[in-house]
Amino acid sequence: MAEAANNPFFEKYKTPFETPPFDKIKTGHYEPAFEEGIKQLNAEIENIANSNQPATFENTIVAIEHAGKLLDNVSNAFFNVLSAEANDEMMDISQRISPKLSESSNNIYLNEKLFSRVKSVYDQKDKLNLSTEDAKLLDETYEAFKIQGATLNPEDKEKYRKLSTDLSILTLKFDQNALKDKNRFELLITNEDELAGLPESAKEAAAITAKAKGKEGWLFTLSAPSYTPFMRYSDRRDLREKMYREFMSIGNKGDEYDNKEIVKQIANIRLNIANLMGFKDFADYNLKHTMAKNQSNVYKLLNQLLEAYKPVAINEYNAVQGFAIGQEKENITIMPWDWSYYSEKLKDIRFNINDEMTRPYFELNNVKKGVFGLATQLYGITFKENKKIPVYHPEVQAYEVYDADGKFLSVLYTDFFPRDGKQSGAWMNNIKPQYKENANGKDSRPQIIIVMNFTRPTDTKPSLLTFDEVNTLLHEFGHALHGMFANGTYASLSGTSVYRDFVELPSQIMENWLTEKEFLDQIAVHYQTGEKIPQDMIQKLIDASNFNAGYFCCRQLSFGLLDMAWHTITTPFEGDVVAFEKQAWKPAQILPDIPGTLMSTSFGHIFSGGYSAGYYGYKWAEVLDADAFAAFKAAGIFNKEVAKSFRDNILSKGGTEDPAVLYKRFRGQEPTIDALLIRNGIRK
Repeated sequence: MAEAANNPFFEKYKTPFETPPFDKIKTGHYEPAFEEGIKQLNAEIENIANSNQPATFENTIVAIEHAGKLLDNVSNAFFNVLSAEANDEMMDISQRISPKLSESSNNIYLNEKLFSRVKSVYDQKDKLNLSTEDAKLLDETYEAFKIQGATLNPEDKEKYRKLSTDLSILTLKFDQNALKDKNRFELLITNEDELAGLPESAKEAAAITAKAKGKEGWLFTLSAPSYTPFMRYSDRRDLREKMYREFMSIGNKGDEYDNKEIVKQIANIRLNIANLMGFKDFADYNLKHTMAKNQSNVYKLLNQLLEAYKPVAINEYNAVQGFAIGQEKENITIMPWDWSYYSEKLKDIRFNINDEMTRPYFELNNVKKGVFGLATQLYGITFKENKKIPVYHPEVQAYEVYDADGKFLSVLYTDFFPRDGKQSGAWMNNIKPQYKENANGKDSRPQIIIVMNFTRPTDTKPSLLTFDEVNTLLHEFGHALHGMFANGTYASLSGTSVYRDFVELPSQIMENWLTEKEFLDQIAVHYQTGEKIPQDMIQKLIDASNFNAGYFCCRQLSFGLLDMAWHTITTPFEGDVVAFEKQAWKPAQILPDIPGTLMSTSFGHIFSGGYSAGYYGYKWAEVLDADAFAAFKAAGIFNKEVAKSFRDNILSKGGTEDPAVLYKRFRGQEPTIDALLIRNGIRK
């Protein structure tokens, strides 16, 4: 109990920029802080709901917005660490606290007195002469109550309360099962002959992994920096197949980490919630607050892209198949575990470019400097590392970010390497969002984190990134800019708190710079010689950028179709998860179907990550980002006027206005798919 008595969450942070004191926070501090945070929030909500004063925008809507600061602080710290540095104790806490957080949320949104006050203000909206941002907060607050059950009858409110609590527990369990199942697989190679085809970088990394786990040989795992090069370069087709089958059976082994029943339960609970709210399926319920608005518009986009890209993808598959037959001198059928391997070889022959040729030019620290430098060129912001800011792991770095006028803008944390306790993939998150403090209007600046799973340094080399990893850094850094440039009044409308199909625009537009000569010439420098990347290699990277663009688009479309299938069921699903998945994404599948494989059981984006009935958003935002980058191309890719317009109209606005309005204000026109088709070489 000593930990609870000296809990850092119960005091004002005495750290630079009031960042979380990760050096003082112990695992035992979280649960008492959650309990106290929930208690304080409940008391604040009760005060608002039971006020004797007539409901006003300030004493009701703004008061709700500012309630629960302690709970926000502990939640932001805990869930960021849980994603990036989890252990069994943290997972146990999350299982215990999740239903309590769900109950706390329900106590707000199902509070009849509170909703009555919210509705009273909402009904007066036209007479209140609110600013655009205040009006948006009122709309969003009222809608949040509606979609979380405030208008239900008492019996249905209790149903919603149970369903939402069950859902929060299940999504958490899904994530933890997938992480534990992924982590327990290891491919240990002790015979050097079985490493045929693998580059030195992959072998050296595997040797370090083996050594760290007290094993002799070379250890490969399902983490991206290990799995991806193995599938791309290993000559051992049998081992590639083994790796692929393991990767595509995460959460599908019929044991304690199996997620198939959880997938069914999550899909069915979401359907039940949608039905309670008067919708026929979850997609209709969830899409109401998106740019797409409804599933008809989602399918319109998916089918438009499928029509344009699938014929190209089929031709690409046939080209790789023909190449493989020529290589092997036998009638080989390209299977999923062959695709990366033969594609890479074909790309190397066509363009004479591959990851091992470019890696020496993409040393992590230099790439990071170049990405930061891009933001300086476009927006004038600068970055300064501060080692006094506490971090939750020694590998995490913290930076102070300053605006062009020298004014403090944000704290940015970076966390780049895979660990057993870290979720796979890459993401950006808030440790603290931007908002204006209620009492004095002071601008409380954000604290942003970007998390990756990049290739680690080895005993002989620094961290040398693949072209795709550089692309990932640019993507997540784009999200970070969205968070760092936030300039709103309310945290709930700040930064990346925008519609799900708009949130990827700021991230995906950043990827465009990676195939521009002027930027590559700045960012790519040989880690040993200091020489810039040769111009002919830059041209090869650009020429190869659309290699298999049809296949990659169809792959994304297949995920979107799978997501929509799970969330357009209209009756409870009790069938075969494997059969359902294969039928759902069949229209976009290019590679042969492999019996026994399953993605749904590890598809965290839609079953635990907030992209349910929203995965299409990547393609939706890709249409926007191609169209938006055309404005930069027309004026010059470092044009400060276009960058200022993008910052002022998109990056700084968050969710304070309708994104369609914001986009048109920046671009001066509605977006079309034309720029995307041209960028990908589908249309001239």
